[in-house]
Amino acid sequence: MEINNQIIKQLRIDRNWTQQHLADACDISLRTVQRIEKFGNASTESVMSLCAVFEINKQDICTVPKVKPQQLETVTVKSYFLLMLVALSIGVVLGAFITYFLML
Repeated sequence: MEINNQIIKQLRIDRNWTQQHLADACDISLRTVQRIEKFGNASTESVMSLCAVFEINKQDICTVPKVKPQQLETVTVKSYFLLMLVALSIGVVLGAFITYFLML
């Protein structure tokens, strides 16, 4: 999960905590705290621990990944989906005719 590493670092510094102190408070390793502060990547469990220790919401530190227009893919309708839709339509029409003729 991507989080704003600068917010985490600033919250820690504001409390005059070392990375080790934060790691102990969150019950995570020192290496995990270092990685979070450097790269901004954390597991869901680590994020929840950080939020609990700092008494903040997950939305306060989570970031939305930026997507470049080149990364967006166009969505195409698959031919099997169209085939399924046609088959369903035919089935509905046949079912209606059969029901109509049985009612006569």
